[in-house]
Amino acid sequence: METTLRGVGVSHGVAIGEVRHMGTAVLEPPAKQIPAEEAEREQGRARQAVDAVAADLMARGNLAGGEAQAVLEAQAMMAQDPELMADVDRRIAVGSTAERAVYDAFAAYRELLAGAGEYLAGRVADLDDVRNRIVARLLGVPMPGVPDSDQPYVLVARDLAPADTALLDPSLVLGFVTEEGGPTSHSAILARALGVPAVVALPGAGELAEGTLIAVDGSTGDVFVNPSEEKKAELEAAAAARKAALAASTGPGVTADGHKVPLLANVGGPADVPAAVEAGAEGVGLFRTEFLFLDDSKNAPSEEKQVEAYRQVLEAFPESRVVVRVLDAGADKPLDFLTPADEPNPALGVRGLRTLLDHPEVLRTQLTALAKAAEGLPVYLEVMAPMVADRKDAKAFADACREAGLRAKFGAMVEIPSAALRARSILQEVEFLSLGTNDLAQYTFAADRQVGAVSRLQDPWQPALLDLVALSAEAATAEGKSCGVCGEAASDPLLACVLTGLGVTSLSMGAASIPYVRATLAKYTLAQCERAAAAARAADSAEEARGAAQAVLSGE
Repeated sequence: METTLRGVGVSHGVAIGEVRHMGTAVLEPPAKQIPAEEAEREQGRARQAVDAVAADLMARGNLAGGEAQAVLEAQAMMAQDPELMADVDRRIAVGSTAERAVYDAFAAYRELLAGAGEYLAGRVADLDDVRNRIVARLLGVPMPGVPDSDQPYVLVARDLAPADTALLDPSLVLGFVTEEGGPTSHSAILARALGVPAVVALPGAGELAEGTLIAVDGSTGDVFVNPSEEKKAELEAAAAARKAALAASTGPGVTADGHKVPLLANVGGPADVPAAVEAGAEGVGLFRTEFLFLDDSKNAPSEEKQVEAYRQVLEAFPESRVVVRVLDAGADKPLDFLTPADEPNPALGVRGLRTLLDHPEVLRTQLTALAKAAEGLPVYLEVMAPMVADRKDAKAFADACREAGLRAKFGAMVEIPSAALRARSILQEVEFLSLGTNDLAQYTFAADRQVGAVSRLQDPWQPALLDLVALSAEAATAEGKSCGVCGEAASDPLLACVLTGLGVTSLSMGAASIPYVRATLAKYTLAQCERAAAAARAADSAEEARGAAQAVLSGE
């Protein structure tokens, strides 16, 4: 009997296949005591297991490249966290085995973070994955992870750790469904980068029986259990129609009546460039520079290393716009040499631009490296600061850019509601705005972007979030400046039309989403996009907003 479940669609496409569940998590080790004379040996076992898991995560990152590399390197740092290891050693010293000490130390850390409501609590899936890998190595059992299968399948899990998502084989994993997670979680972002259809925050996903046939629509969030032949044919026809539309859509982003909307790519480093070029990106709208700094959490990369990495990306986009975000450290991206270790809530503490202003030498080195990397290249370099709260922040960043001799446009990211509300004031100091809708939603609704339980508040269709986008775009228009979107909202083709209607001047997204957005924009005029935007803002919920926009664009 066919039934329909509804989650949150986070990666476009349709997948039809049998359910395969993620490998069983590591069982809880027995709580047995060891003699005091064995403590040193057990501590050595624990350190060896931790180092081996960290090395494995780094190797997976190197193999995956791009955004996945930065995520996995952050996980490796988590595995070797000095405070966690000190706790493990203490537990072993009082009689725990290595595996039990690791299990209990990670459990205590997990509970502490969740109880404090910290931003890092959103990385619970990452933390659990690291723990499971270390314990599995100590117990000598297989690592938890993606199931072995010779036949293509749909992967179902409670949540997916980045280490698993990053190396999914799209030829075998048709799509995936998770019970937890949110639309801006690491796994969702990596799914879009891979081009694998995905639905997250699906209640009861874990109850789907192994081998059950399901159809996953990553655009709508619908999961059809035991779909009828008619439903499968309907979904396959829709998927074929989308594929044909994508193939026919080439060139720059433009509406049906010729209004230009540059479609740019989000990249994490040189490894992401080929996919962006192949997708026809008109430049880079968000170059995340954190990947360079995550290689070594204790030391900043040298100016020479930064110049080399930045130049590789700049060279790939001649005569194009490349927007670089300076280091966004803090919160879920802690760096030992920069970020405080004892903040009660890092998401609301010293992160982003605040961190850089506290360490001006790091900012100065990065800006100088960007200036040198762009020398002699026919590229339109733009540099923006993360987590700008007000005009004072914007002025401090612009002054730092000038002092470094940077010949580029200076901009500010709008990720904090205050920046949207006072956008016109901020634009007195900088030349453009870029909306990071992931964090803007998180801070607007006080809803951690990694927690599935509050995923409805992370939905970029929320009318309150659209209001803040409109305020920013209107301010930029009034000042004769640009206002782009580089958050995950831009990767939703229908929402891209609404953002265009709100006055956004460019859209940046993962390379895999560019063809979908290009093809959808080309169907509608600017006036239709504006009417859809007005209808969405007039709604009272994200679901109503999407429905209202869809009705306008479909002529209903």
